[in-house]
Amino acid sequence: MSVHLHWFLPTTGDSRSDFSVGDAVTAVSGTREVGRSPRASRRAPTVDYLGQIARSAEQLGFEAALTPTGSDCEDAWISTAALTQVTERLKFLVAFRPGVLSPTLAAQMAATYQRISGGRLLLNVVTGGEDAEQRRFGDDLSKDERYARTGEFLHVLRALFEGAPVTYRGDHLWVEDAVLPDPPALPEIFFGGSSPAAVDIAAKYADVYLTWGEPPAQVAEKIAAVRRRAAQVGREIHFGIRLHVISRPTSQEAWQQADRLLEGLDPEQIAKAQARQQAAQSEGQRRMTALHGGRTDKLEIAPNLWAGIGLVRGGAGTALVGSHEKVADRIAEYHELGLDHFVLSGYPHLEEAYHFGEGVRPVLAARGLLGDGASTQSRVA
Repeated sequence: MSVHLHWFLPTTGDSRSDFSVGDAVTAVSGTREVGRSPRASRRAPTVDYLGQIARSAEQLGFEAALTPTGSDCEDAWISTAALTQVTERLKFLVAFRPGVLSPTLAAQMAATYQRISGGRLLLNVVTGGEDAEQRRFGDDLSKDERYARTGEFLHVLRALFEGAPVTYRGDHLWVEDAVLPDPPALPEIFFGGSSPAAVDIAAKYADVYLTWGEPPAQVAEKIAAVRRRAAQVGREIHFGIRLHVISRPTSQEAWQQADRLLEGLDPEQIAKAQARQQAAQSEGQRRMTALHGGRTDKLEIAPNLWAGIGLVRGGAGTALVGSHEKVADRIAEYHELGLDHFVLSGYPHLEEAYHFGEGVRPVLAARGLLGDGASTQSRVA
């Protein structure tokens, strides 16, 4: 398959200097401002600003844009539904949690979204890794129970899009004669997680397994495990990766920008963020934190893969850093492992979309890695 490039919509806000903005683990702590530099200037996640990013991503040739989910950000469904009205082709990878709505309602929402957007919805199903965050939504299931419920949810959701009435009773969910009239195409389902339970759910129900940006060898192990499990249940799925990116005409410029992002961090800020991350229940978060261990002196953990973002930001904590050619090299390397979808972001998201879209995308197109082979310039013209 060809490389699919996606961008990110910062519905928690954006910043030029503070990459703890959008920290899912900070949201769990209940202290939104903890760990954020007082010198940082934030951009509010208004429809106008998010619309700027979405329109730019569309013009630059990105296929879709991911929106996060959680108690610290704007609602992904409503935000992106608004953005469908100011874009034409861009798809929206809407993150949501199965524990906060019924599968029948989710199917109705997805079907309506498909119709009003012209089929531009993708679904990022997030089971939820932290008990404290889940309790904010009235969900007190354990982590293992949440994964079991996610499997039941996706079973019903997929069945509803087949068009026939669905009656189902599981350990956590039930529906009786649920229907989805005249269902459109089921949106592709993206799903991530590093625990055995997550791998099992992905193998059974996901279209795309999404991993955070670990070094290639570790990513290869994950892909192999998910692929084996999917084969056991008679399925084949695709794979994607979530990464930040700092791309410039030269590698020196890119690493200088990475250094500038670190300049605003002090040891206390890093220590607070690391304490939150180390207490996290998420297996994926533990793997992210282990890549740097809170140290600032060994952040290039693989060629052009920088773990500095993860010092203060929970969740996706690594970035591809280098010249446009080097970043393209790393994307090609991951693609050779079996990754087709690249969900990228950078601080600030508007400007970094242009750095990547005008710098890296033409290199990937010239190498024949993009499906249409078009250059960025031809999309913008």
